[in-house]
Amino acid sequence: MAIINTEIKQKTIEKEVSLIGVGLHTGKNVTLTFKPAAVNSGYAFKRIDLEGTPIITADANYVTNTQRGTCLEKNGVTIQTSEHVLAALVGLDVDNVLIELNEAEPPIMDGSSKFFVEAIEKAGIVELDAFREEFVITDIISYSDEETGSEILVMPSKEYQITTMVDFGTKVLGTQNATLNRVSDFKKDISDSRTFSFLHEIEMLLEHGLIKGGDLNNAIVYVDKELSPETMEKLRIAFNKDNITVKPNGILDNLTLHHPNEAARHKLLDVLGDLALIRTRIRGKVIANKPGHFVNTQFAKKMSKIIKNERRNNVPNIDLNQEPLMDINQIMAMLPHRQPFLLIDKVFELSDSHVIAMKNVTMNESFFAGHFPGAPVMPGVLIVEAMAQTGGVLVLNTVPDPENYLTFFMKMDNVKFKRKVSPGDTLIFKCSLITPIRRGICHMQGYAYANGKLCAEAELMAQISKVK
Repeated sequence: MAIINTEIKQKTIEKEVSLIGVGLHTGKNVTLTFKPAAVNSGYAFKRIDLEGTPIITADANYVTNTQRGTCLEKNGVTIQTSEHVLAALVGLDVDNVLIELNEAEPPIMDGSSKFFVEAIEKAGIVELDAFREEFVITDIISYSDEETGSEILVMPSKEYQITTMVDFGTKVLGTQNATLNRVSDFKKDISDSRTFSFLHEIEMLLEHGLIKGGDLNNAIVYVDKELSPETMEKLRIAFNKDNITVKPNGILDNLTLHHPNEAARHKLLDVLGDLALIRTRIRGKVIANKPGHFVNTQFAKKMSKIIKNERRNNVPNIDLNQEPLMDINQIMAMLPHRQPFLLIDKVFELSDSHVIAMKNVTMNESFFAGHFPGAPVMPGVLIVEAMAQTGGVLVLNTVPDPENYLTFFMKMDNVKFKRKVSPGDTLIFKCSLITPIRRGICHMQGYAYANGKLCAEAELMAQISKVK
């Protein structure tokens, strides 16, 4: 398995676009606005109704509840039923979008992704000046839930594909399958597949004061039990209908299915939306048996952890004998640091979002005189400093006169040291943006490798300031 840079450009939307609807469970009117976002931003939700307009990244590690949709929570701020919106973005091959909401729950619309797809297409899709990353699957990865019998796995494939298999053990629905062979087919084959529920679930939700925004236009209700006159009356009142009937196909009222296997297709839609929380595109085939939001998001968390470890161990494949992009003189023309505190020797790669540099560690380094006599070890703080100088090249490359700027540390998080660095080692540093550079602030993930292995990592934030 490997993380690769593809030749596909990242995408966002051309302009902002809004939808107005009602939240399925809250019953509250809500306005959702899609807004363009910069490279490597991914998907994020912004609660404009709350003080400070907090932002929640669409990340599997923020999932807290999956009972009635996928709920994200960060610092006490929540987003409910995120999956239909995220599925639309993935299905239209969009990488970076900010989703503004004035309530906790996106509008349910018709219970599918159809209206979100239409809004995104109306906004227009544009390419950004950065390439998309993909996680290439070479071995089977799986997650199963023994209690429900649900299982989801991914296997090698030339492109991202999903197959869902559902079996509810009831005559009215039975066994169904659905497959998405190409993401480009999402709009045509999957996007209009609506959410569904069984009658006994609807009764339970009504008793608990949920689905306040539900009606027979945004959910397919399968009738899996005999209806008493009392139940019919409750449903008629709840759905604000003059009359409630069950048709021969076992569906409440006269709602017409868009597809014979619409339930399986909607489950596929949910899988696509939930797996967007991995935050990295997958090149592989996903097979989900009896999927649900719990197993989907647990699998997403597992994949997220695997990819994070892969990034740590993904040693840059650099030919140290090649002509560098920047030699020591070019580095000194950009960075203000000088010996003995200039800690990188060459830069081999530099883009808008990442940089790779190296340092030859020799016994002549001044710090070895005291750290430690007889057992020389490079201080960890200097490894982090060298990593930060590598990131300094990345951020200073964004201004036309870098010689007039200084770079200052703002924050270091999740600093870890894995292996010692000794004289004779060659250090390779890789820094990648976590968020786009704004107002001279660079937030990046840094890794340091020696002898083909990770020796240190840190999440760094720095700011450039013009010399007065």
